[in-house]
Amino acid sequence: MVKLAPGVRLLRSLSRAAKAQQSLAATLLGAFAPAPQKPASRRSTSRPAPRENRALEAGAPGRWLEAQFPLPPQPGQASAQTMSYWLYLPRHVPESVTRHGWPLVVMLHGCHQSAVQFAEGTRMNRLAEEKGFAVLYPQQERQAQRQRCWRWYDRDTQQGGGDTMALAALVDAVCTRHPIDRRRIYACGLSAGAGMAAVLALNHPELFAAVGLHSGPVFGAGHSPIGAMHVMRHGAPLQADAAIRAVLERRIADGMEAPMPPMPALMIQGEEDRVVRPINQFELARQWLQLNGLPAGPATRIAQKPAGRGGRRNAHEIHDHLAGSKLLLRVVRIAGLGHAWSGGDPALKFNAEAGPDASRMMLDFFGRHRRQARL
Repeated sequence: MVKLAPGVRLLRSLSRAAKAQQSLAATLLGAFAPAPQKPASRRSTSRPAPRENRALEAGAPGRWLEAQFPLPPQPGQASAQTMSYWLYLPRHVPESVTRHGWPLVVMLHGCHQSAVQFAEGTRMNRLAEEKGFAVLYPQQERQAQRQRCWRWYDRDTQQGGGDTMALAALVDAVCTRHPIDRRRIYACGLSAGAGMAAVLALNHPELFAAVGLHSGPVFGAGHSPIGAMHVMRHGAPLQADAAIRAVLERRIADGMEAPMPPMPALMIQGEEDRVVRPINQFELARQWLQLNGLPAGPATRIAQKPAGRGGRRNAHEIHDHLAGSKLLLRVVRIAGLGHAWSGGDPALKFNAEAGPDASRMMLDFFGRHRRQARL
């Protein structure tokens, strides 16, 4: 075997490194690049009644509705676009729902997922039937983003435009069409969906009573496909605090009479996540402490949960931050969990069979919080 000279070995190593970087860049750009624009088709701007389909899963016998929502016109669009969504309404109607309407959870899927896959993987409808929640599943269209990623990193979206404007309009339309308790609306998501849920709640704090972020990126950074991937891998320590200050300052600049209301949050993160790394949860928690006026020190209480027998549940820690007796921030760190919904259906991508059950944790947390009635 011919032994290569040191200079030749160095050149080959550099060449392999360059090819690896090019491959990574292509992958990242492909994941976040917008889909190529197709010729605009003529679509009706009327809102057809939702179609009712068979139950999505066993144990969820309620109404499973599918519909299209006409999106607000965007600059440069030749015609209006639509967003697909699905809505679960439980079969059993408690007396409280008869009086006030359904509490509503807005579930935002991650990249490479559809709304239906997200519903199936999280098994959220089954728990919603048990606990008395309606669940809304918007779906990012491939015409907007080829991998169905919500554009949480986009500067306009972070400031209330783009996907934020579209989703807020959809939630308002669903509340108008169905009996929803507007004091009890919650935003929840996985990965890019968690990033979008945070953006949505921060731009519409009077609309959402709490937010659930599973494996979500830190808020307020990115601003490009490559920037988004950098945030997911490394967080945004230099921008995190400034991003929350900007939210609070923008509210004052917009002439809002009331200060930013508290925004309770449940954050769930796998310690083995290599897609959205745990540094993001650390910085998100710091942002939410600042947002809610809580000290940046240790949690008010910490619970350590051991692993379950036979691998049915991963060991995890729960860090609760309280204002008086009110739980405003719950941070859950799960050992052994990668980039997947904890306690989900492992037959579907981005779901881990071992608990704790993230869906149950979300609904239990949301059940603690509601907005004051709006006049």
